[in-house]
Amino acid sequence: MPSDDPAGGAPPPEPGTRPGPPGTGGPAIVLPAADVPQGRGMGRIRLVQIYRIGSLVLGLLLLAAFVQTGSALYGNNRARDVLIDRVDPAALEQFQLSAAVAAQDTAIREYALDGGPDRLADYRAAIAQEAASAARMRRLLAGVPGSAEVVRLLDTAIAGSRAWRDAFADRIAAGPGGQGLQPEQARLSRRLLDRARGDMTPLQAALTRLHDRTADRLRARAATVMWSTGAALAIVVLAALALTVLIRRTVLTPVSTLTGRVRAVAQGDFAHPLDVPGPSEINELAAIIDAMRHRIIDEWRATVEQTRLLDEQAEELRRSNAELEQFAYVASHDLQEPLRKVASFCQMLERRYGDQLDERGRRYIEFAVDGAKRMQALINDLLSFSRAGRPSDLADAVDLNDVARQALDDLEAAREETGARVDVGDLPSVPGDRAQLVRLFQNLVVNAIKFRRPDEPPRITIDARRAGDEWEFRCADNGIGIEPRHADRIFLIFQRLHPRDRYTGTGIGLALCKKIVEYHGGRIWLDTGTGTGSGTTFHWTLPARPRKPAAALGAPLTDTTPMRDITP
Repeated sequence: MPSDDPAGGAPPPEPGTRPGPPGTGGPAIVLPAADVPQGRGMGRIRLVQIYRIGSLVLGLLLLAAFVQTGSALYGNNRARDVLIDRVDPAALEQFQLSAAVAAQDTAIREYALDGGPDRLADYRAAIAQEAASAARMRRLLAGVPGSAEVVRLLDTAIAGSRAWRDAFADRIAAGPGGQGLQPEQARLSRRLLDRARGDMTPLQAALTRLHDRTADRLRARAATVMWSTGAALAIVVLAALALTVLIRRTVLTPVSTLTGRVRAVAQGDFAHPLDVPGPSEINELAAIIDAMRHRIIDEWRATVEQTRLLDEQAEELRRSNAELEQFAYVASHDLQEPLRKVASFCQMLERRYGDQLDERGRRYIEFAVDGAKRMQALINDLLSFSRAGRPSDLADAVDLNDVARQALDDLEAAREETGARVDVGDLPSVPGDRAQLVRLFQNLVVNAIKFRRPDEPPRITIDARRAGDEWEFRCADNGIGIEPRHADRIFLIFQRLHPRDRYTGTGIGLALCKKIVEYHGGRIWLDTGTGTGSGTTFHWTLPARPRKPAAALGAPLTDTTPMRDITP
């Protein structure tokens, strides 16, 4: 049928549609964008927008939770560092400071009694220890919240100690020592030292309060860390729950609903609607699948109508073939009867009036008898060709060794006349029709015997080999061979490669072989590797396992190629 396209191609697709896959032969399955229905509510939002906004909100919440937790952890670590690394060491230094003042008093009194230089060295070492402890306390408490009072009281205590040394201890240390203490000196020393020691008590109390405040701050920071960590975990859990609900509502539930409705359509309920609430992608997918559903319904209806028409045509064809077969059978008998009469009366004319006829008359009678016999052979071959491939019960296993033996027995006379030798290998058993397979082997062997070389007897080899799920057979001879250019024409009915006066026959044998092989589900071909003069090799295949035979509706004999001679 000519195409509407001047270039010979397919017509262009309709605007707004996408063409279907190659070879589908149908309209586009995907809907145009304009035909996708507008969603309502959540159906107006695409999944990518939902998850983009959800990811942004979730990220901000998690970032805030992590920032709060990190800030609380940082404050807790700072409070712990202040308590452990500053306040506690400062409290220890306060005890070192009190001990240094007491050591000064002891050393200066002993020096006043015995005047030993070691005592004076101990006094000066205690003074240095007092100064070092005071300096360390100031350094440790620098920047500590609430440490100003402690530093002030530290300065007061240092000033009281210095007043005691200026008024009493340094004067004793400047003297020779060993002279003892005067009562007035003793009273002055005791009064100044008690004042210095009295200044130590508020300092110690201030350090205790500073320690308590720092510990309270540390506990508060620890509580903040706990609450921040709990809040972060709660946000993560809530975010996970929210994400689960979001995925369930936007993906799982719509997809599950769509799956159920598609399954209902797949099970045969083609009228089941596919309107699925959900995001825009789900709505679009449902619309596309619904378009596919409508197309399936349309194609199903068209298929039902086509099947009905095909059934009617097949029934009509079966009836026509049955009538044609009956006609061929009746026609063959009706045609053979007058042919027999023509041949018989021509022979009677030759016997009765042969002595009265000249050479030309007798030749005319021979022509008439030969034509009648060839017409009878042609009718028989046509009848066999029309019956080949007729539906029949195929046996599950036909031993081809027995088939080949029967075919050779039927051709025993021709083999003895020509001296033909046929070597048959070990052949398998295949499913098929025994009578038709015997005819196949007969035709191939007869073909090899007929087209033999005049100077040597025919040598024919038949064997088989397994090729996957098939058996591949070979029939090779040493005859005159066939040119490769005739490889396809030799299997056509009435096709002859040689004049009738050289080789007899009707030109149906190989066409009949092809029909039998194809009916059994195989194929037959000529081995073109052997040219003219190298013999002929035919290959054909038969299934190794039972399968449904090829349809054998046949074609009317009037549609075949008219009989004619084909010379090389």
